[in-house]
Amino acid sequence: MSRDHSPTAAAAQAWASLAPLLAGQPRIRISRDGGKTYPQKHERALTETLPTFPAAVRIFGKDGSCSALFLDFDSSIAGIDWVEADVKSLQSWLHSCGARWIEDHSPNGGRHVYIPLEKRVSFSEARDVVEALGSRYRTLDKSPHQNLLHGCMRTPGSPHKRGGHQVLAMSLSMAYDIAKRPNTVRVWDSIRQDLSDEIASVRALRLEQPLSWENRDPDAPQTIGRMSRLMQQMALSGLYDANRYASDSEARQAVLTAAAAAGMKLVEVQRRFLQGVWPGLASFYARYAPHHRLPSLKRDWNNAIDYLRKNQGPRTGNNNARKSPTSRPNTQPLLGTPSNPDSSSEHRYLRSWRNALSLREPAYASSRTGLARRMVLRALGAAAHMTASRFVEFGDRSIAVATGLDHTTVGAHLRALRAENDPLVTLVERGRGTKGDLYMLTIPEGLRSAAEDLTWRKGKIHSLRPVFRELGLPAAFVYEALESTPGLTTTELVAQTKLSRTAVGESLEVLAAWNMISRNGARSWVIVAATSLQELAECFGVVEAVAAQLQRYRIERIVWREWLSKNVNTVAELLSPTDDYPWEAFEGPPDEWTLADMAFTRGV
Repeated sequence: MSRDHSPTAAAAQAWASLAPLLAGQPRIRISRDGGKTYPQKHERALTETLPTFPAAVRIFGKDGSCSALFLDFDSSIAGIDWVEADVKSLQSWLHSCGARWIEDHSPNGGRHVYIPLEKRVSFSEARDVVEALGSRYRTLDKSPHQNLLHGCMRTPGSPHKRGGHQVLAMSLSMAYDIAKRPNTVRVWDSIRQDLSDEIASVRALRLEQPLSWENRDPDAPQTIGRMSRLMQQMALSGLYDANRYASDSEARQAVLTAAAAAGMKLVEVQRRFLQGVWPGLASFYARYAPHHRLPSLKRDWNNAIDYLRKNQGPRTGNNNARKSPTSRPNTQPLLGTPSNPDSSSEHRYLRSWRNALSLREPAYASSRTGLARRMVLRALGAAAHMTASRFVEFGDRSIAVATGLDHTTVGAHLRALRAENDPLVTLVERGRGTKGDLYMLTIPEGLRSAAEDLTWRKGKIHSLRPVFRELGLPAAFVYEALESTPGLTTTELVAQTKLSRTAVGESLEVLAAWNMISRNGARSWVIVAATSLQELAECFGVVEAVAAQLQRYRIERIVWREWLSKNVNTVAELLSPTDDYPWEAFEGPPDEWTLADMAFTRGV
């Protein structure tokens, strides 16, 4: 039997032999846009099968450490000739340090150099070395080692965006030998010693960077029920302000103290530590042997608890740390509350409206516009169930946070929805002052009989849960369908979600890659209940995006109220505004807890 010596076969063999040994964890990211981006939602398990699309392995593991340095010399920075000169200089230097390396080249003239390490090194140590090398070599792209969450790179054999593959610059047997017998700790120490001056320079540069207002944090964390955005980012990314924290030890202690102050338990932190939800925090412990990391974490946790007990005495005023954020906001009157005798009839009406929505959904094509309008309707339905009333009074910005859309886009969709023939929503009253538009959920006459005859759907209607901001609207609809009816096949999901078979197939692939669903037999799918949507949202950094959007809208609401106080003097003026009344620019969300806040905490 003759062996296949084609370039594709050689690439597949190189991938299967080297990718698992070089990767920081057995995960890869696929690029479906021709190698332009490698989004987190397209992350998959690393297998020995050569991917069809350009694929990059994750550089850092769940513990925030890496097993190799990935040096990317980019020909787009200064041309191919400069890349070759930099690589030759690097090779001479590595040889002088006693190091061994693997090298490949891209079809566009770029070069990758991999330095396997016997002992895994922390994110901060690896970043220091790569940034120091970046000061020596102009064409070296330092960014893969500057991002703990998203650092990734193509390895030998990976398909390239211009066609072809990453091709080894040496024999596969030699490269495999280097990967199996990586550089010792002595070689790593020699590399760091030779770069000591450059490492000191890059660290000093971090100290010189000015602080922005959003990076400043109170000296002592407050018991507020949530960690600050800054602390969450430190736990995720492993990056911290060198002016504030002198070392990884101080940074990790700050994160743990903030977590304890936010009311978290040690077991919750340990789960995030071990499952890779907080790789930044894990990277701060990478210098310890694996069996010493959890005991060290527990010791630091106890120190955080002791600190809080000593420095945070009884507080006056309202303490919301233990108050449920799903409690009714005091700024929104609830129509049809339990004291209202019509509450049960309203819920029956809303469930019939949901049936009408499911009957109408085929009219909304699986285009981006159609999917967005379906999600806006779901957000209105979720708001109606929360208030036990078919009348919904939430501003565009509240719906925007609940759907992951921009508020101007939400306004456009609402105008289109209420302008339909036999609409599902009707505008009852336009917003005035700090109040949003008042909508009524309407069951069209043409659908009333069919909607009332259908069996009510189980479960509650969801707006866009935060994790699906990253995974996409099609994945949200597929997941929702499996929640309501476990064990659906792909064909049944296409029929139930009204999505194309391609969209359903890609969504199933994305959800399965993050262990959110699994196969139940050969053809059907079920939800994996043990996978937390909230922890995945933290891992994706979506919680940060939601918090930023809420903060921006709160500021706009303050501006709006300020405008009202200066320009509106009477009720008549409020009801009959002048031409310069900026409704579209300043309509704000309800106070404090918006629809999205409640949907986030209830739906995850």
